[in-house]
Amino acid sequence: MVEKLIIPDLGESISEVQIGQWFKSEGDWVELEEPVVEIESEKATVELPAPVAGVLISIDKKTGDQARVGDAVGAIDPGASSGTKTRPEEKKPKEGADAESKRVMPSAARLAHERGIDAASVAASGPGGRVLKEDVRHAGSEAPPAAAEEPNKTEETAAAAPVQARFARERLEEVVRMSPLRRTIARRLVEASQNAALLTTFNEIDMTTVKELRVELGEAFQKRHGIKLGFMSFFVKAVTSALAQIPELNAQVDGDDIIYRQYCDVGIAIGGGKGLVVPVLRDAEAMNFADIEKAIADFGARAKQNQIGMEELQGGTFSITNGGIYGSMLSTPIVNPPQSGILGLHAITDRPVARDGQVVIRPMMNVALTYDHRIVDGREAVTFLLNIKRKIENPARLLLEI
Repeated sequence: MVEKLIIPDLGESISEVQIGQWFKSEGDWVELEEPVVEIESEKATVELPAPVAGVLISIDKKTGDQARVGDAVGAIDPGASSGTKTRPEEKKPKEGADAESKRVMPSAARLAHERGIDAASVAASGPGGRVLKEDVRHAGSEAPPAAAEEPNKTEETAAAAPVQARFARERLEEVVRMSPLRRTIARRLVEASQNAALLTTFNEIDMTTVKELRVELGEAFQKRHGIKLGFMSFFVKAVTSALAQIPELNAQVDGDDIIYRQYCDVGIAIGGGKGLVVPVLRDAEAMNFADIEKAIADFGARAKQNQIGMEELQGGTFSITNGGIYGSMLSTPIVNPPQSGILGLHAITDRPVARDGQVVIRPMMNVALTYDHRIVDGREAVTFLLNIKRKIENPARLLLEI
Protein backbone atom coordinates (compact mmCIF):
# COMPACT_ATOMS: atom_id res chain seq x y z
CA MET A 1 0.00 0.00 0.00
CA VAL A 2 1.40 3.38 -1.02
CA GLU A 3 2.25 5.67 1.89
CA LYS A 4 1.91 9.42 1.46
CA LEU A 5 4.50 11.89 2.76
CA ILE A 6 2.31 14.21 4.80
CA ILE A 7 3.24 17.63 6.19
CA PRO A 8 2.87 17.12 9.97
CA ASP A 9 1.53 19.51 12.57
CA LEU A 10 4.58 21.68 13.29
CA GLY A 11 3.31 23.47 16.35
CA GLU A 12 1.41 26.52 17.46
CA SER A 13 0.15 28.87 14.70
CA ILE A 14 2.09 27.18 11.87
CA SER A 15 -0.22 26.31 8.97
CA GLU A 16 1.97 26.85 5.89
CA VAL A 17 5.49 25.69 5.01
CA GLN A 18 7.89 25.91 2.09
CA ILE A 19 9.47 22.83 0.55
CA GLY A 20 13.23 22.86 0.88
CA GLN A 21 15.75 20.42 -0.56
CA TRP A 22 14.74 16.91 -1.54
CA PHE A 23 17.35 14.40 -0.39
CA LYS A 24 15.96 11.70 -2.70
CA SER A 25 14.79 11.57 -6.30
CA GLU A 26 11.84 9.69 -7.76
CA GLY A 27 12.76 6.01 -8.03
CA ASP A 28 15.22 6.11 -5.11
CA TRP A 29 14.99 3.63 -2.28
CA VAL A 30 14.47 5.13 1.20
CA GLU A 31 14.80 3.48 4.57
CA LEU A 32 12.34 3.79 7.44
CA GLU A 33 12.81 7.15 9.25
CA GLU A 34 15.41 8.27 6.69
CA PRO A 35 15.14 12.05 5.99
CA VAL A 36 13.50 12.57 2.60
CA VAL A 37 12.91 16.33 2.32
CA GLU A 38 13.49 19.57 4.22
CA ILE A 39 10.49 21.59 5.35
CA GLU A 40 10.98 25.29 6.08
CA SER A 41 8.47 26.83 8.47
CA GLU A 42 8.30 30.37 9.80
CA LYS A 43 10.16 29.27 12.90
CA ALA A 44 12.64 26.58 11.89
CA THR A 45 13.70 24.04 9.27
CA VAL A 46 12.95 20.38 9.92
CA GLU A 47 13.53 17.15 8.01
CA LEU A 48 10.56 14.98 7.05
CA PRO A 49 11.40 11.28 7.62
CA ALA A 50 10.08 8.37 5.58
CA PRO A 51 7.07 6.71 7.30
CA VAL A 52 8.02 3.36 5.70
CA ALA A 53 10.89 1.81 3.79
CA GLY A 54 10.31 1.64 0.05
CA VAL A 55 10.69 3.41 -3.28
CA LEU A 56 9.93 7.13 -3.60
CA ILE A 57 7.49 6.89 -6.48
CA SER A 58 6.38 10.51 -6.70
CA ILE A 59 7.43 14.02 -5.70
CA ASP A 60 4.30 16.18 -5.70
CA LYS A 61 5.81 19.40 -4.37
CA LYS A 62 9.06 20.79 -5.74
CA THR A 63 11.73 22.80 -3.94
CA GLY A 64 10.36 26.28 -3.29
CA ASP A 65 6.69 25.24 -3.47
CA GLN A 66 4.27 26.12 -0.70
CA ALA A 67 2.33 23.47 1.22
CA ARG A 68 -0.05 23.39 4.16
CA VAL A 69 -0.17 21.12 7.19
CA GLY A 70 -1.82 17.86 6.11
CA ASP A 71 -0.82 18.15 2.43
CA ALA A 72 0.82 15.20 0.69
CA VAL A 73 4.14 16.17 -0.88
CA GLY A 74 5.17 12.76 -2.17
CA ALA A 75 4.53 9.04 -2.00
CA ILE A 76 6.49 5.92 -1.05
CA ASP A 77 5.63 2.41 -2.25
CA PRO A 78 6.88 -0.21 0.22
CA GLY A 79 5.82 -3.02 -2.09
CA ALA A 80 7.60 -1.85 -5.22
CA SER A 81 9.12 -4.67 -7.25
CA SER A 82 12.84 -5.24 -7.15
CA GLY A 83 13.07 -3.97 -10.70
CA THR A 84 12.05 -0.47 -9.62
CA LYS A 85 13.83 -0.41 -6.30
CA THR A 86 17.08 1.45 -6.16
CA ARG A 87 18.59 0.20 -2.96
CA PRO A 88 21.80 1.84 -1.74
CA GLU A 89 23.87 -1.24 -2.55
CA GLU A 90 22.55 -1.28 -6.12
CA LYS A 91 23.68 2.27 -6.94
CA LYS A 92 26.63 2.57 -9.25
CA PRO A 93 29.11 5.40 -8.95
CA LYS A 94 28.68 8.10 -11.56
CA GLU A 95 31.46 9.23 -13.76
CA GLY A 96 32.79 12.74 -13.27
CA ALA A 97 31.37 14.73 -10.35
CA ASP A 98 30.31 12.75 -7.31
CA ALA A 99 26.68 13.87 -7.37
CA GLU A 100 25.63 11.45 -4.68
CA SER A 101 27.76 13.28 -2.08
CA LYS A 102 26.35 16.70 -3.01
CA ARG A 103 23.46 18.59 -1.52
CA VAL A 104 21.99 21.20 -3.83
CA MET A 105 20.70 24.21 -1.91
CA PRO A 106 17.16 25.35 -2.86
CA SER A 107 18.25 28.68 -4.39
CA ALA A 108 20.90 26.85 -6.41
CA ALA A 109 18.34 24.33 -7.64
CA ARG A 110 15.99 27.10 -8.76
CA LEU A 111 18.72 28.97 -10.63
CA ALA A 112 19.95 25.76 -12.27
CA HIS A 113 16.41 24.97 -13.45
CA GLU A 114 16.00 28.49 -14.87
CA ARG A 115 19.28 28.24 -16.79
CA GLY A 116 18.86 24.66 -17.92
CA ILE A 117 21.90 23.45 -15.97
CA ASP A 118 22.24 20.03 -14.35
CA ALA A 119 22.87 21.07 -10.73
CA ALA A 120 24.43 17.69 -9.91
CA SER A 121 27.20 18.36 -12.41
CA VAL A 122 28.15 21.73 -10.89
CA ALA A 123 31.33 21.90 -8.82
CA ALA A 124 30.36 22.45 -5.17
CA SER A 125 32.12 25.02 -2.99
CA GLY A 126 29.79 25.02 0.02
CA PRO A 127 30.38 23.21 3.33
CA GLY A 128 29.69 19.50 3.29
CA GLY A 129 29.74 19.36 -0.50
CA ARG A 130 26.79 21.72 -0.90
CA VAL A 131 26.12 23.29 -4.30
CA LEU A 132 25.51 27.00 -3.74
CA LYS A 133 23.73 29.54 -5.93
CA GLU A 134 27.10 31.14 -6.66
CA ASP A 135 28.39 27.81 -7.98
CA VAL A 136 25.51 27.59 -10.47
CA ARG A 137 25.92 31.23 -11.50
CA HIS A 138 29.64 30.63 -12.11
CA ALA A 139 28.96 27.46 -14.08
CA GLY A 140 26.40 29.25 -16.21
CA SER A 141 28.70 32.17 -16.93
CA GLU A 142 31.50 30.04 -18.32
CA ALA A 143 31.65 30.44 -22.10
CA PRO A 144 34.02 29.13 -24.78
CA PRO A 145 36.89 31.47 -25.53
CA ALA A 146 36.43 33.82 -28.48
CA ALA A 147 38.35 33.19 -31.65
CA ALA A 148 41.78 34.79 -31.68
CA GLU A 149 42.11 38.00 -33.66
CA GLU A 150 45.09 39.66 -35.17
CA PRO A 151 47.02 41.48 -32.41
CA ASN A 152 47.01 44.84 -34.19
CA LYS A 153 43.27 44.74 -34.84
CA THR A 154 42.51 43.87 -31.21
CA GLU A 155 44.61 46.73 -29.89
CA GLU A 156 43.02 49.20 -32.29
CA THR A 157 39.48 48.12 -31.35
CA ALA A 158 40.18 48.40 -27.60
CA ALA A 159 41.70 51.83 -28.01
CA ALA A 160 38.80 53.09 -30.13
CA ALA A 161 36.00 51.76 -27.92
CA PRO A 162 34.57 54.08 -25.22
CA VAL A 163 35.87 53.28 -21.71
CA GLN A 164 32.44 52.35 -20.35
CA ALA A 165 31.73 50.05 -23.29
CA ARG A 166 34.97 48.15 -22.74
CA PHE A 167 33.85 47.30 -19.19
CA ALA A 168 30.27 46.42 -20.11
CA ARG A 169 29.08 43.02 -18.92
CA GLU A 170 25.85 41.10 -18.57
CA ARG A 171 23.64 42.65 -15.88
CA LEU A 172 21.77 39.89 -14.08
CA GLU A 173 18.87 39.98 -11.67
CA GLU A 174 17.36 37.15 -9.70
CA VAL A 175 13.96 36.93 -8.05
CA VAL A 176 13.91 34.54 -5.08
CA ARG A 177 10.86 33.96 -2.93
CA MET A 178 11.35 34.79 0.74
CA SER A 179 11.72 31.77 3.00
CA PRO A 180 8.99 31.31 5.63
CA LEU A 181 11.47 32.34 8.32
CA ARG A 182 12.40 35.57 6.49
CA ARG A 183 8.73 36.37 5.79
CA THR A 184 7.92 35.90 9.47
CA ILE A 185 10.82 38.10 10.55
CA ALA A 186 9.65 40.82 8.15
CA ARG A 187 6.03 40.57 9.28
CA ARG A 188 6.82 40.62 12.99
CA LEU A 189 9.20 43.58 12.67
CA VAL A 190 6.51 45.59 10.88
CA GLU A 191 3.93 44.55 13.48
CA ALA A 192 6.25 45.63 16.27
CA SER A 193 6.69 49.10 14.80
CA GLN A 194 2.96 49.50 14.07
CA ASN A 195 1.42 48.01 17.22
CA ALA A 196 3.77 49.20 19.96
CA ALA A 197 5.14 52.58 21.06
CA LEU A 198 8.84 51.80 20.78
CA LEU A 199 11.57 53.99 22.24
CA THR A 200 15.27 53.31 22.80
CA THR A 201 17.59 54.50 25.56
CA PHE A 202 21.38 54.10 25.51
CA ASN A 203 24.28 53.81 27.93
CA GLU A 204 27.89 52.61 27.94
CA ILE A 205 29.53 49.98 30.12
CA ASP A 206 33.13 49.68 31.24
CA MET A 207 33.99 46.01 30.63
CA THR A 208 37.33 46.11 32.51
CA THR A 209 36.31 44.03 35.52
CA VAL A 210 34.52 41.35 33.50
CA LYS A 211 37.50 41.03 31.15
CA GLU A 212 39.85 40.70 34.13
CA LEU A 213 37.63 38.03 35.70
CA ARG A 214 37.63 36.03 32.48
CA VAL A 215 41.42 36.16 32.36
CA GLU A 216 41.83 35.31 36.04
CA LEU A 217 39.17 32.61 36.37
CA GLY A 218 38.48 31.53 32.78
CA GLU A 219 40.82 28.53 32.79
CA ALA A 220 39.55 27.23 36.12
CA PHE A 221 35.95 27.75 34.98
CA GLN A 222 36.54 25.75 31.82
CA LYS A 223 38.25 22.91 33.70
CA ARG A 224 35.40 22.75 36.20
CA HIS A 225 32.47 23.07 33.79
CA GLY A 226 33.85 22.07 30.39
CA ILE A 227 32.79 25.34 28.76
CA LYS A 228 34.41 28.73 28.25
CA LEU A 229 33.32 31.68 30.37
CA GLY A 230 31.87 34.23 27.96
CA PHE A 231 30.38 37.69 28.28
CA MET A 232 26.79 36.66 27.62
CA SER A 233 26.34 34.82 30.92
CA PHE A 234 27.16 38.02 32.82
CA PHE A 235 24.52 39.92 30.87
CA VAL A 236 21.87 37.20 31.28
CA LYS A 237 22.44 37.19 35.05
CA ALA A 238 22.33 40.99 35.13
CA VAL A 239 19.15 41.06 33.06
CA THR A 240 17.25 38.56 35.22
CA SER A 241 18.24 40.49 38.33
CA ALA A 242 17.16 43.81 36.78
CA LEU A 243 13.86 42.31 35.56
CA ALA A 244 13.00 41.38 39.14
CA GLN A 245 13.43 45.04 40.12
CA ILE A 246 11.70 46.51 37.03
CA PRO A 247 8.92 43.98 36.33
CA GLU A 248 7.30 46.12 33.61
CA LEU A 249 10.06 45.02 31.23
CA ASN A 250 9.17 41.39 31.91
CA ALA A 251 5.47 41.96 31.21
CA GLN A 252 3.24 42.24 28.16
CA VAL A 253 0.17 44.17 27.10
CA ASP A 254 -2.91 42.00 26.53
CA GLY A 255 -5.76 44.21 25.37
CA ASP A 256 -6.59 46.41 28.34
CA ASP A 257 -4.64 44.16 30.71
CA ILE A 258 -0.99 43.83 31.65
CA ILE A 259 0.43 40.35 32.26
CA TYR A 260 3.28 40.36 34.78
CA ARG A 261 5.48 37.26 34.70
CA GLN A 262 7.03 35.82 37.84
CA TYR A 263 9.68 34.03 35.77
CA CYS A 264 12.30 35.08 33.22
CA ASP A 265 12.38 33.31 29.86
CA VAL A 266 15.20 35.15 28.08
CA GLY A 267 15.53 34.90 24.30
CA ILE A 268 19.06 34.97 22.88
CA ALA A 269 19.33 36.14 19.26
CA ILE A 270 21.57 33.80 17.25
CA GLY A 271 22.50 33.86 13.58
CA GLY A 272 21.53 30.51 12.07
CA GLY A 273 21.82 28.81 8.71
CA LYS A 274 18.47 30.20 7.54
CA GLY A 275 18.65 33.56 9.33
CA LEU A 276 18.29 35.04 12.78
CA VAL A 277 16.59 32.86 15.38
CA VAL A 278 15.84 33.61 19.03
CA PRO A 279 15.85 30.43 21.14
CA VAL A 280 14.72 30.87 24.73
CA LEU A 281 16.51 30.19 28.02
CA ARG A 282 13.64 28.94 30.19
CA ASP A 283 13.67 30.05 33.84
CA ALA A 284 16.93 31.90 33.24
CA GLU A 285 16.77 33.41 36.72
CA ALA A 286 17.44 29.92 38.15
CA MET A 287 20.43 29.19 35.90
CA ASN A 288 24.06 29.64 36.96
CA PHE A 289 26.87 30.91 34.74
CA ALA A 290 27.82 27.42 33.52
CA ASP A 291 24.21 26.52 32.72
CA ILE A 292 23.84 29.68 30.64
CA GLU A 293 27.11 29.24 28.73
CA LYS A 294 26.34 25.60 27.92
CA ALA A 295 22.82 26.38 26.75
CA ILE A 296 23.97 29.24 24.51
CA ALA A 297 26.80 27.14 23.02
CA ASP A 298 24.30 24.37 22.28
CA PHE A 299 21.89 26.83 20.64
CA GLY A 300 24.69 28.26 18.50
CA ALA A 301 25.86 24.85 17.28
CA ARG A 302 22.36 23.64 16.43
CA ALA A 303 21.33 26.94 14.82
CA LYS A 304 24.09 26.50 12.22
CA GLN A 305 22.58 23.14 11.29
CA ASN A 306 18.98 24.44 11.42
CA GLN A 307 18.24 22.03 14.26
CA ILE A 308 16.62 24.41 16.75
CA GLY A 309 13.25 22.95 17.73
CA MET A 310 10.18 25.10 17.22
CA GLU A 311 9.19 24.74 20.86
CA GLU A 312 12.55 26.31 21.77
CA LEU A 313 11.69 29.46 19.80
CA GLN A 314 8.27 30.03 21.33
CA GLY A 315 7.49 32.23 24.29
CA GLY A 316 10.14 34.43 25.83
CA THR A 317 9.57 37.36 28.18
CA PHE A 318 12.63 39.46 27.25
CA SER A 319 15.38 39.25 24.62
CA ILE A 320 19.09 39.98 24.24
CA THR A 321 20.80 40.55 20.89
CA ASN A 322 24.53 40.98 20.38
CA GLY A 323 25.38 42.92 17.25
CA GLY A 324 28.89 43.36 18.62
CA ILE A 325 29.97 39.97 17.28
CA TYR A 326 29.50 41.44 13.79
CA GLY A 327 31.32 44.66 14.66
CA SER A 328 28.30 46.88 15.36
CA MET A 329 29.13 49.95 17.43
CA LEU A 330 25.59 51.22 18.02
CA SER A 331 22.16 50.16 16.83
CA THR A 332 18.49 50.24 17.80
CA PRO A 333 17.12 46.72 18.37
CA ILE A 334 13.43 46.05 17.71
CA VAL A 335 11.25 44.44 20.36
CA ASN A 336 10.06 40.89 19.66
CA PRO A 337 6.24 41.06 20.20
CA PRO A 338 4.52 40.56 22.57
CA GLN A 339 7.59 41.24 24.72
CA SER A 340 8.11 44.72 26.12
CA GLY A 341 11.89 45.03 25.97
CA ILE A 342 15.09 43.96 24.25
CA LEU A 343 18.70 44.65 25.20
CA GLY A 344 21.20 45.29 22.41
CA LEU A 345 24.91 44.67 23.02
CA HIS A 346 27.68 46.07 20.83
CA ALA A 347 31.38 45.75 20.10
CA ILE A 348 33.90 46.30 22.91
CA THR A 349 36.42 48.96 21.92
CA ASP A 350 39.21 50.73 23.79
CA ARG A 351 38.19 54.36 24.34
CA PRO A 352 39.47 57.27 26.44
CA VAL A 353 37.28 57.88 29.51
CA ALA A 354 37.58 60.05 32.63
CA ARG A 355 38.32 58.22 35.89
CA ASP A 356 39.13 60.10 39.11
CA GLY A 357 40.04 63.22 37.18
CA GLN A 358 42.34 61.35 34.80
CA VAL A 359 41.89 60.30 31.19
CA VAL A 360 42.45 56.56 30.86
CA ILE A 361 41.87 53.94 28.17
CA ARG A 362 39.14 51.41 29.00
CA PRO A 363 37.33 48.64 27.07
CA MET A 364 33.89 50.17 26.58
CA MET A 365 30.64 48.73 25.22
CA ASN A 366 27.61 50.67 24.05
CA VAL A 367 24.30 49.14 25.10
CA ALA A 368 20.76 49.94 23.95
CA LEU A 369 17.40 49.14 25.49
CA THR A 370 14.35 49.31 23.25
CA TYR A 371 11.08 49.20 25.17
CA ASP A 372 7.33 49.47 24.69
CA HIS A 373 6.37 52.88 26.04
CA ARG A 374 2.76 51.74 26.50
CA ILE A 375 3.81 49.78 29.55
CA VAL A 376 7.32 51.02 30.38
CA ASP A 377 7.98 54.65 31.29
CA GLY A 378 11.25 56.38 30.51
CA ARG A 379 12.23 56.39 34.19
CA GLU A 380 11.89 52.62 34.45
CA ALA A 381 13.79 52.08 31.18
CA VAL A 382 16.71 54.29 32.21
CA THR A 383 16.78 52.70 35.68
CA PHE A 384 16.81 49.22 34.18
CA LEU A 385 19.72 49.98 31.88
CA LEU A 386 21.65 51.71 34.68
CA ASN A 387 21.03 48.61 36.82
CA ILE A 388 22.61 46.46 34.09
CA LYS A 389 25.57 48.83 33.83
CA ARG A 390 26.29 48.74 37.57
CA LYS A 391 26.11 44.95 37.75
CA ILE A 392 28.45 44.41 34.80
CA GLU A 393 30.96 46.99 36.01
CA ASN A 394 30.87 45.45 39.49
CA PRO A 395 29.91 41.74 39.17
CA ALA A 396 29.94 41.34 42.96
CA ARG A 397 26.50 42.94 42.83
CA LEU A 398 25.26 39.83 41.02
CA LEU A 399 26.24 37.67 43.98
CA LEU A 400 24.81 40.06 46.56
CA GLU A 401 21.69 40.76 44.45
CA ILE A 402 21.99 44.54 44.80
